[in-house]
Amino acid sequence: MKILSLLSLLFLLFLSSCEFNKTSSALLASIDGKIEVDKLQTDIGGLSTTSATIKTVHGDIVFRFYTKAAPHTSARIMELIQNKFYDGLVFHRAIPNFIIQTGDPTGTGTGGSGTKLKAEFNELQHIKGTIAMARGMDKNSSDSQFYICLTTLSHLDGKNTIFGQVVDGLDVLPKLSKGDRVISITLNIKN
Repeated sequence: MKILSLLSLLFLLFLSSCEFNKTSSALLASIDGKIEVDKLQTDIGGLSTTSATIKTVHGDIVFRFYTKAAPHTSARIMELIQNKFYDGLVFHRAIPNFIIQTGDPTGTGTGGSGTKLKAEFNELQHIKGTIAMARGMDKNSSDSQFYICLTTLSHLDGKNTIFGQVVDGLDVLPKLSKGDRVISITLNIKN
């Protein structure tokens, strides 16, 4: 009886020490390393219920993904977040009343993850808090760099892939400066 009790206790301790990883759940089932964003729920505005939290020294910025309008881009960004790609990177571009930008491991604006994304231009508009992919002259040159709009920038509509919208922390955006770091970005999966 004592052995059975001891084994039960050890089993419970083992279970309690295991961390449940939501990103490996069926919601983010992956095939060949690609996240299936079509399994994520969206609201009436097209935003997924899954969000990401960008931690900065000035506060947190929470955004949600447009998984229907930009499925491949959303999946790639989620994958990079899961792999902690953005953690510690600088905001290498910060222009008041325009944008803040991150996602370059070199911190110069010329680097990336090494995987180019096909453009997913959509009907979404660049308003305050919009998150979109930075790119070069080639429309399919987006990689890991993204920017967040500090104001409405309608001249960018249809020219860059919009994949997200800030839903909390808009007040943090103008506090960010060139050289500030992303402490971390974490996914918040909601079913």
